[in-house]
Order: sequence, then structure tokens, then C-alpha cells
Amino acid sequence: MRRALPALALAVAVSAAADEPVAFTEIEVKRFLQHSPLPPPPVDETNAHADDPRAAALGQALFFEPRLSKDGTISCATCHRPDQSFTDGRALSKGVADGRRHTPSLWNVAYNRWLFWDGRADSLWSQALHPIEDPVEMAGSRDAVLAAVRGDARLRDAYEAVFGPLPPRGASRPEVSRAFANLGKAIEAYERRLLSRRAPFDVFVEGYRENDPAKQAALSPAAGRGLKLFLGRGNCRTCHTGPTFSDGEFHAIELPPTAGVPDPGRLEGIERVVKDEFGAGGAYSDRTDGPQARGQFKTPTLRNVARTAPYMHDGRLATLPDVLAHYSRLENRPPAGPHQESILAPLSLSPGETADLLAFLEALTDTSLDAALVLPPAPAGPNPSSRASRTTGLRR
Repeated sequence: MRRALPALALAVAVSAAADEPVAFTEIEVKRFLQHSPLPPPPVDETNAHADDPRAAALGQALFFEPRLSKDGTISCATCHRPDQSFTDGRALSKGVADGRRHTPSLWNVAYNRWLFWDGRADSLWSQALHPIEDPVEMAGSRDAVLAAVRGDARLRDAYEAVFGPLPPRGASRPEVSRAFANLGKAIEAYERRLLSRRAPFDVFVEGYRENDPAKQAALSPAAGRGLKLFLGRGNCRTCHTGPTFSDGEFHAIELPPTAGVPDPGRLEGIERVVKDEFGAGGAYSDRTDGPQARGQFKTPTLRNVARTAPYMHDGRLATLPDVLAHYSRLENRPPAGPHQESILAPLSLSPGETADLLAFLEALTDTSLDAALVLPPAPAGPNPSSRASRTTGLRR
């Protein structure tokens, strides 16, 4: 029994050390202070109604409205489900048909310079319009969508209170397109309110700024050790920068093609954004004033990342431990290409380091969103309850 005591004492000492607060260096403090607080969303000069609460109310109604789709069963919330942290929990999205990429979350989407995994939209309202007419997603048309809004007194009145009279049936194509663009701008006004900014990490940083030990305790010792890894040897902040934990840019992170079929990523996105009818420099914007992209995809935010499984642009990694294992080993790398990230190297994380990083990523979860933003508004139209709808799984 006496021989067991030193081992037991050592185990107790190790356990106690694991629970001790983490000490951060001056450079680490400087770095983590750059990640919080999240500032107000940037002004969108292409959308004069981006911060109009009336537009946001209309946009919320449209977000949950299945009548925007061809068959009346698909809404924005079908893939961006509030009860799934504004994703759908699937590896690949599914609208009227199977998609080819994973559904990204909408948390803090107002801060994005480019939208979609490949950046094929350059404004949030333009992004909102693409799925409506995409034959794989909602398969709708702008004429049918305007007819649905025109035929619903509540939606029509809400639209006209913000944007003025709807164009009549038989209006010219530019008039129809202008009104369609306005619907996208209303959806943007709603989505700009989907903010994740009060996670335990944010409370910790606030406590550091205020020298408040109680707030600093919001970050567990394990999460603190994960933060040190994130800021240092893990090199995570090279891409996951700033308060959104994303640089908003595009990277080829050495994932092999799914089923052997390469996805061109940003290369295709560049071609599409240049041709986008609803681009930021186009006729419907309210603004008054190449090959290197192959296989690159936009850096996702890490806020609420613990709730947005699966991961990567094609949803190939089911869990956060799978993601960390990928970066730890970087196995099955495709042949080296001229445009892959030169900074990527296997992290060779120990089990303890993996657990600490997971604890830190969990500490980026914020559950304080206004509950009113995750439900459809009051039913609009003569009898919407009679329509089959695959939206959020919540009662309409």
C-alpha cells in the first residue's frame, strides 16, 4: 500500500495542475484581445435597407416562406435550420435535389466580404437570391416569387411599406428584377441580426480587459490551454483571425477530392461573381460610388463551430475531433500543387492538446440570440398551415 502512495500523490498533483488557471504571455494576451469583442456589423453600401427593422421583419417572413420555391416545400430555413445552428446537419445540402457542398452556418454572416464557399456572391442580399432560382435548391423564379408576395396581403403590405409599390403583373424585366432584388435585401436585413458575440470566450476577454477574475473564470483551464495552442503552435489564427475567427478569404487546405472528382472552388466562384446580375457593382445595387483560385474555399467562422457539424466545404468530417485529427496528421494529401497553402504542416497534437483545443472551440458557443429570431413570424396568407413544408421542423 505504501508503494502506491507516491503514484497516487503524483496523480493528485497532475490533476490539480490541470485545474490551475492558465498564465498567458504578453504576446498571447495581445493576440486574444484581437478576437473579441465582435464589433457592430459593417455598413452595407449596396443595401440602403440593411438595418431597417421593417425590412428585417419582412426578411424574416421570407426566410421561413416555402412559397418562394417551385413546389412550395422549400424555404431558406430548410437548409439553414435555427434548431441546427442555421445549418442542416447534413454532409451535403438538399433542396429539391441533392447539392454538392455542405450548408454553411449563417452566424455573423453580415461580416462576410464574399458569400458561398466559393465566393460567387459579393453581397448578402445577392447571396439570398441565388438559392431561390437555383434548380437544385429551391427551383423558383422571380416572377412566381413576386406573384406569391403580391397575392399575400401581409407580405405585400410589408414590402410596400419599405420599398414602395410592387410592380404589377406583366411588368418589364428590369422592374421585376428590381423587386426581386429588394426581397433579397429584406432577407439580408434579417440575417444581419443573427449575431454570435457573447460566448464564454468573450466573457473571458471582457474580464481580462476589466481585471475581473469572475469573468475570466468563464474560460475553463482546459479551454485556456486550448487557447494557447490556438494562438501559438497550432497556428490556427493565421486563417481564423479577428472577432469572427475568419479571414474571410480562400485557401486550399490539402483535402483530397471527394469521390475523386475535383471541386474547382474559388476558381468557379470568380467566374460566377463577375457575371452576377445582382453583383455589388450592378444595376440593382444601392451603392453610389484567376487560376490561383483552383480548389480554394472560404475560411468559415469558428463562432458556434461546436454546433455546426459536419465540417469542411463538402461536409466530409463529421465531428470537431475529426477536423483536429485532419490538421494533426494531414494524411492522404493530394499531389502538391502550385496554389496550396505553404504554411500547412502536421500539428502532431497529443490527446491532451486535442482535448484542450476542443474545450476552447466549445467556449466559442453563444446561446444568447433573441428567441424571436429563430421562429417563423405569424402565418401569412389565406391558409398557410395547409401547405406541406420542410422548413425548420418547428411548428409554423
